[in-house]
Amino acid sequence: MTQPAPSAQHNGPDKGTVAAPSDAPPPKSGGGMAALGLRLDVRILSLLGVLAVLVLVGGITEPDAFLDTGNLQLILTQASVIGVVTVGMTFVIISGGIDLSVGAMVALASVWATTLATQEYGFAGIAFTAVIVGLVAGLVNGVLIAYGNMVPFIATLAMLASARGLALQITDGKTQIVTVDPVLDLGLPDSYILGIPPLVIMFAVVTVAGWLILNRTTFGRRTVAVGGNAEAARLAGIDVRRQRLYLYLLSGLCCGIAAFMLIVLAGSGQNTNGNLYELDAIAAAIIGGTLLSGGRGTIVGSVLGVLIFTTITNIFALNNLQSDVQQIAKGAIIVAAVLVQSRTMRGRET
Repeated sequence: MTQPAPSAQHNGPDKGTVAAPSDAPPPKSGGGMAALGLRLDVRILSLLGVLAVLVLVGGITEPDAFLDTGNLQLILTQASVIGVVTVGMTFVIISGGIDLSVGAMVALASVWATTLATQEYGFAGIAFTAVIVGLVAGLVNGVLIAYGNMVPFIATLAMLASARGLALQITDGKTQIVTVDPVLDLGLPDSYILGIPPLVIMFAVVTVAGWLILNRTTFGRRTVAVGGNAEAARLAGIDVRRQRLYLYLLSGLCCGIAAFMLIVLAGSGQNTNGNLYELDAIAAAIIGGTLLSGGRGTIVGSVLGVLIFTTITNIFALNNLQSDVQQIAKGAIIVAAVLVQSRTMRGRET
């Protein structure tokens, strides 16, 4: 008889135990988990502190431009698209996998949803196509990895190349302009709800849903269990292959939603859409506390990572600083985050 997934707690890098989601609050008793919860709280507070410092820097260097309501709305809107992708990526990394194809899937979904044939079906046709294309691409990744026993790095790298090539073939290198007014209207200030852009609301809904799934459902517990120790999860009664399939489907779904959001934001579909999204999503998840080795992660931390990177980009743009300096700054943040993770793991081993 298949047993339900255990909710054993992961107090260290011991691969013989099953991890618990990092967003979950620590129990009131138990020194080990209480200490772990404290470290997680400190990590989130540290990210909030970094974000606060960036806001302070932006307010000092370009007070009129940076603190303008329109600019703050722009930061949140730009963070929304990559943020949705990052939510899906966080689940995949927690499970011990990786998805290098998210940017290419966004591009493919965006161009497929903006062809003339698709636009004839209006708003629903564009939204439905974007989501379905993302799901199908995620399904292909999941089948290759879960049932084809392909290494996630190789399978998603192949999808990256294939999806980019197909997107280029569909567009023939041209920009596909959206002519469906209800889609374009979502990006206009008139559609804002209490001053909040609809894309930001969509991002918030996806974030809350991701947090609830990871921390309040069996699916989330199984995801962490598979990432902590796949063999132990299998012995506990978890269908590891099916779980991995679902996770890449989830990543594809997030890419489809992000593709629709990008169509609204740009008003077009291009084969270059989503360029380097995979790197940005992985980086945001890492600095948010998600372990590349799997078994631990936090949706809140990943979202804060997205906001940090988006704010950095905005500050550099307002101060007319070159993009290469911006990339160096991002790289330094990633290295620092990984070093902190390594030090934390070593401290937990001793």
